Amino acid sequence: MTDIVIFSLLFATIRSATPLIFAALGGLFSERSGVINIALEGLMLAGAFTAAVVTLQTHNPYFGFAAGLVAGAALALVYAVACIKFEADQVVAGMAINFLMIGLPALISGVIYDSTGSTPQIAIADKMPMVTNNLSWGSILAFALVPICWHVLYKTPFGLRLRAVGANPAAADAAGVNVIKFRYTAVMISGILAAAGGAYLSTGQSSLFTKQMTAGRGFIALAALILAKWRPVPVLLSCLFFGFTEALTITIQGMIKLPSGEGIPVQFIEMIPYVLTIIVLAGFIGTSRAPKALGIPYKKES
Repeated sequence: MTDIVIFSLLFATIRSATPLIFAALGGLFSERSGVINIALEGLMLAGAFTAAVVTLQTHNPYFGFAAGLVAGAALALVYAVACIKFEADQVVAGMAINFLMIGLPALISGVIYDSTGSTPQIAIADKMPMVTNNLSWGSILAFALVPICWHVLYKTPFGLRLRAVGANPAAADAAGVNVIKFRYTAVMISGILAAAGGAYLSTGQSSLFTKQMTAGRGFIALAALILAKWRPVPVLLSCLFFGFTEALTITIQGMIKLPSGEGIPVQFIEMIPYVLTIIVLAGFIGTSRAPKALGIPYKKES
């Protein structure tokens, strides 16, 4: 019985960590280039909603997943234009994207499906296929992206220039690197990866899109990124930690009793991942060394 619980918790951790890995890796590219991406939550929602709608319309989860990535890239481009071209406050612009994606899917869903709360259920045959009963292709892709992102960041000219743009854009510009182009590229990569996390939620882990279904995962991914000090492999470990806390909250519901014999209210148990996120942000944000130019708009000197 104990072995069953352990394996169940292990696979639940992987499932819970998967969307966080996608989103955190996306934030990694954006923030390594010097652009704060507080919009991860909104980008995930864009990917989740678009993937669900396209899957429902085409009955093809691959088309749905790809459409979710396109939606994430398009929304990230809007965010990039606001932050890079017009030098908007990156935190404010990111929160605007998040608020937009809280309301926009409900509006579109109401028009298409006459329901603002959720889309119709995706048929089991149209869901993203599973590798095993407990492991999906989405999880395998998320884990595979970690070494790929590490290689791109540390072993390629693109990664070297990207890190230079986030550390010292003026020096990178003087060396012939197009700072603006690299920041646009990084933010759009961020949008694609974050949207992949959302698309996984609606077409892989779940069978529909529901309003605000990301439930703060974009912010948790951002906390994981800070905890990992903007490095790919520690990002994986951080996301697994947060995934474990989410899986644990599901597992222990109804198991822990108060001295009176009554069960602890579910709402208190479900608070655990979010409380830990706040603790991480409060305890580690001061010790983590962010890219030096993070959040600072760059204007090429004439």
